[in-house]
Amino acid sequence: MVLGSMSLAESASQPHRLPSHTPTCMGCGPENPHGLQLVVYRDGDTVYGDVTFDERHIGAPGLAHGGAVAAACDDVLGFTLWIAGTPVVTRSLTVEYLLPVPLHQPHRIAAHIVSRDGRALNVLGTGIGSDGVTRFTASAVFITVSTDHFATHGDLSDFGDLLERFAATSQAFPDSPGATT
Repeated sequence: MVLGSMSLAESASQPHRLPSHTPTCMGCGPENPHGLQLVVYRDGDTVYGDVTFDERHIGAPGLAHGGAVAAACDDVLGFTLWIAGTPVVTRSLTVEYLLPVPLHQPHRIAAHIVSRDGRALNVLGTGIGSDGVTRFTASAVFITVSTDHFATHGDLSDFGDLLERFAATSQAFPDSPGATT
């Protein structure tokens, strides 16, 4: 099924894979051999992705580095832009490390928007291991931006057709640019 041809009813009723931010994104870029290569899905008002930290992400022996955990949270929580219906950038990210995060164990990071205040989206996320244990939580504030923000700092062609696909498939969050009632 082509993502762009999916109706809003279909997108709300079954999870679907979201495109990476860019092919070389450190979090989700499939062409970045040093990145996390996250694959993220949307299911209604939630986005989620699974991450398995390995020796590239080691902190203490056998455990993931907190920075690697934070990077994964930033990337997955940032995928809520598909729910908000607008491009966003991170203003702040707070990760609560509840328990050590072991290497080689899958963790699902799930996130949703909890509120919106003007251009600010407040997002919460949870990291749960395959054993059902919550090892970390995250909260973030993302700021909505126009594509001009990215054009100022780089070549928009790096996004490929992401911006067009985003515009064609996003469900506008109330009060977002282009929202309909």
